[in-house]
Amino acid sequence: MRVTKMHGLGNDYIYLAPAREDEHDWPELSRRVSDRHFGVGSDGLILALPSKVADVRMRIFNADGSEAEMCGNGIRCLVKFAIEEGLVPPDRNEVTVETLAGIKTVAVFRDNGVVTAARVDMGPPSFDPADLPAAVEETGPVIDLPLTIDGVDLRLTLVSMGNPHAIHYVQTDPAEFPLERIGPLVEHHPLFPRRVNFQVVQVLGPGEVRHRVWERGSGITLASGTSASAVAAASRLRGLTGDRIVDHMPGGDLILEWDGTGSVFMTGPAVRVFDAEWYT
Repeated sequence: MRVTKMHGLGNDYIYLAPAREDEHDWPELSRRVSDRHFGVGSDGLILALPSKVADVRMRIFNADGSEAEMCGNGIRCLVKFAIEEGLVPPDRNEVTVETLAGIKTVAVFRDNGVVTAARVDMGPPSFDPADLPAAVEETGPVIDLPLTIDGVDLRLTLVSMGNPHAIHYVQTDPAEFPLERIGPLVEHHPLFPRRVNFQVVQVLGPGEVRHRVWERGSGITLASGTSASAVAAASRLRGLTGDRIVDHMPGGDLILEWDGTGSVFMTGPAVRVFDAEWYT
């Protein structure tokens, strides 16, 4: 089976364009290829499939085999993959992608004819906790929701970008936060019946933040596009940042834009690492 490894800011996935959607047990394959010792090594598996309502359809499976609604870094790479594999016309400057979080429009940027980056219309954020879902009684926005996890006091801002996010703001470098310990406890907390992505964010100024993320189903990753989009929306909602920010993550920087209404727009790179044959 031919597989392609790609990444956006180190958030890496294995890409396939299967002839039939039912030809494999995708959750099991995702667990196997994602293993960084016995597989290829990745944060998950992404399928490029035909769509009746868009140029291409994306299915994404996390490293634990669970299926996610969307992936911001993954969708940029998916569009690059679709163009380079001939799934969409090679001269397209805009590609629509069907996801479980709705249809997303992706504008591509080229360098010497090669797709190197993309700007994604991530859709509007929702601050209604029912959209995550989260087991809270208020209708939202939910800001500074108190939650104590293993002795650590959190104040969570809840955002849905078609997938669920819980954001905790800190005054110091997020690298100092015990994300390895607290992340999985937040992800699996009963407050979030479908689990949650957990972000730790430091605001550096009105146009700049730094954050780390524990991703639902994958653990700590170097970057997350939907997380960065949620952080941009939450930070502007709280009056901490303006309409445009640079989000510094361990894997690199994303540019986020949200004017307080409508869609969040995310811009970042897309890199093809290698193609290989999967035998096991």
